[in-house]
Amino acid sequence: MAHAVFQPRSAYAPGAGYRLLPLRFGRLDESTYIVTNDVGEYVRLQRDELVAFVGRRLAPDTRVYKALKSRHFLYEDDSTVAFDLLALKYRSRAERVAEFTGLHIFVVTLRCDHSCQYCQVSRRSEDSAQYDMAVAHADKALDLVFRSPNERIKIELQGGEPLLNFPLVRHIVERAQELNKLHRRDLQFVITSNLSRLTDDVLSFCQEHGVYLSTSLDGPVDLHDAQRPTRGGSSHQTTIQGIHRVREVLGPDRISALMTTTPRSLQRVHDVIDEYVRLGFHGIFLRSLSPYGFATRSLIKRYGVEDWLDFYKRGLSHILRVNAGGHLLREEYTTILLQKVFSPLGSAYVDLQSPAGIGIGALVYNYDGAVYASDEGRMLAEMGDETFRLGHLDHDSYEALMTSDALLSPLGETILEGMPMCADCPFLPYCGADPVFHRATQGDTVGHKVFSAFCAKQMGVLRHVIGILETNAEARDILLQWV
Repeated sequence: MAHAVFQPRSAYAPGAGYRLLPLRFGRLDESTYIVTNDVGEYVRLQRDELVAFVGRRLAPDTRVYKALKSRHFLYEDDSTVAFDLLALKYRSRAERVAEFTGLHIFVVTLRCDHSCQYCQVSRRSEDSAQYDMAVAHADKALDLVFRSPNERIKIELQGGEPLLNFPLVRHIVERAQELNKLHRRDLQFVITSNLSRLTDDVLSFCQEHGVYLSTSLDGPVDLHDAQRPTRGGSSHQTTIQGIHRVREVLGPDRISALMTTTPRSLQRVHDVIDEYVRLGFHGIFLRSLSPYGFATRSLIKRYGVEDWLDFYKRGLSHILRVNAGGHLLREEYTTILLQKVFSPLGSAYVDLQSPAGIGIGALVYNYDGAVYASDEGRMLAEMGDETFRLGHLDHDSYEALMTSDALLSPLGETILEGMPMCADCPFLPYCGADPVFHRATQGDTVGHKVFSAFCAKQMGVLRHVIGILETNAEARDILLQWV
């Protein structure tokens, strides 16, 4: 049997003129490709342009050559500037990992007065005080908060309905501010509330201590009330009244709102957006359902990724028209992705990090003293899977929590550059790893990307947004204003 003969070394030498820097490429649509590099730069190419580029046959005086050179996809033999700039940009985008945990979530109670169909946690009745966080656990959690080296600390107070345990909310904020006299961090507080228990006392406290509020608004009254029922009246009316009160007392920028897409809202994206515009909001997050809690039993199987992507595309088109008409309204998920594309620092959004943002991006202190690597990890534990439980405030130190196998193992597995299929994906610089989602849907923290709804969603959104950026000048100008 004859042995294969290798060609001479000269056959493998780079072509004259330029060499390739690290890149990934893939199909953007039926006729075009996208090439990306590790710092999020991209160029849209026709197939013949891509073939000529990788074959080192591009002429230096062409538009494509100049675009690829300026965005660090190639370097010329007589210069190393591209290497230095690429390294600087990569280092800037990776700095967030070294900053460590900035978001700290306190679940001060599981009690709630709403019965939302898509609730991701096991809510409890209003009189179930045994599901309130103890002061001792709150104090231990606060000690851990300031062990993080991050200069910017956000403490988010969640439930249930956290205002049902307002005395503990007050204690956490006041004690954190007292501790911060020593630690001197940039400290921010957010209460995530349905606003049903908003009182003058709560508003006065928020005003005094600079506390922000976040609420849920699923759309106009009939849609919101159907998805977020409560005893004794309209939850929509209560929410709207609360929004107005917060703005009157604290100011227009001290409250934000979040919606959740259910099968009921799929065909009503314009109505949802118009409600946010009517109420004067300048941001809306077209959020899909998450596979945790009650949603897994009642809603999650009633629509798929393609249904949500259609909802999102119609919604983004309507939002762009709203902006063109003079009202600034950002779609927040799109804005996060645009930051990943255009900002030199990328985005701090926990769910789109490599390695995954669990633990090193956010920590969750549960009402019972358990510590989780993410809020979704806590939700998964409520469903019986404690994969992302790091330990307990009563008997685990900060060092033990942050070096536990429950954290280090998924972090090691979720570095995108080494994950199957992710490593070669052109959308890697704009994506992230979601080990909790894949554990919940596939029983594995990495997951098989071919069957991953997370991947299908990311690629669908990114292809759509980049297509708009490259083909619609008016829409591109609007999108860039969001960044």
